[in-house]
Amino acid sequence: MNEHINGIAVLVATITQFIVGAIWYTPLFGRVWGKIHGFEKHSQEEQTEMRRQMMPLLVMQFLMVGLNAFVLAYIVAALPSQSPYLLAGLMWVGFALPTQVSAVLFGGTEPRWIVKKIAIMAGGAFVCYMAAAAIISWLQ
Repeated sequence: MNEHINGIAVLVATITQFIVGAIWYTPLFGRVWGKIHGFEKHSQEEQTEMRRQMMPLLVMQFLMVGLNAFVLAYIVAALPSQSPYLLAGLMWVGFALPTQVSAVLFGGTEPRWIVKKIAIMAGGAFVCYMAAAAIISWLQ
């Protein structure tokens, strides 16, 4: 690996993506996301217990976001003549978007929620990719 990757840039991009994702899925689209997944059907106690059990999932998500930031930083370092935003956009359109669409289409989502779920997931991924590109561009 000849490309220099700034570990601080990867860490800051990871943290930034994680925070942006939390904002995206909680205050911005939390209500719709909850309806899509039927959270309102659960009692307050069940919802509280579900939140308590999320820590291992959040840790895994943080690791996956870190992997995403690392790969973007590597690609940016490997292709220095290209815009980090272009590269992040290509990663999103070529990998994240098709994967998310397939996950929604074949993941048991109720048909009435398919378009909204894809929009929320794909939009969130796009915003996170662009946030990572900004951080990596700034710190790399």
